[in-house]
Amino acid sequence: MNFIIMLVLCYFIGAIPSGVWIGKIFKNIDVRDYGSRNSGATNCYRVMGPQFGLAVLLADALKGFLPLLIASKYIDSQFQMFILAMVVILAHTYSCFIKFKGGKGVATSLGVFLFLIPYIVMILCLIFIAVFLMFRYVSLASISAAAALPILVFIMDKRDNIYLFVLSLIISGFVIYRHKTNIDRLLKGTETKFKFK
Repeated sequence: MNFIIMLVLCYFIGAIPSGVWIGKIFKNIDVRDYGSRNSGATNCYRVMGPQFGLAVLLADALKGFLPLLIASKYIDSQFQMFILAMVVILAHTYSCFIKFKGGKGVATSLGVFLFLIPYIVMILCLIFIAVFLMFRYVSLASISAAAALPILVFIMDKRDNIYLFVLSLIISGFVIYRHKTNIDRLLKGTETKFKFK
């Protein structure tokens, strides 16, 4: 019963469309009508400004972190935590609140893995920052961090948790797949570089 309750909780917390709701509440706009038409933090930054971009980033990361923190008080199965982590990330990407569409899962995955493997996430953040500062592409930085995730889990995680490694592989592939249009633009040289406001 605890698992079913946590499953529902993880879905509905993960499905909260932070960028869309923040845009409508504070700016009376649907951020998906502007810029890249994505509801993630980067587009919110470009469309609404840095304070709103940061708010969406924190909210989306919290959506990944908070439900797993709650679930950990009631669930001790590695497999069940693996399922809950998957649900949170997929709920963000396929949200019932916005016709089962959503973001690319980067910030919510950040929150999930910040709970599960914080020491590895710190390294991933450094990789993200390094690639971003070098090339000024958020998409390339996100793809690079996602690609490094399963490699670092395989090398550094010593808890013999096969589900964690499988989760890292799945989410890495999923996040990269969600950036397929960005990859196409990167290859064509038409991807938009990030500009600080």
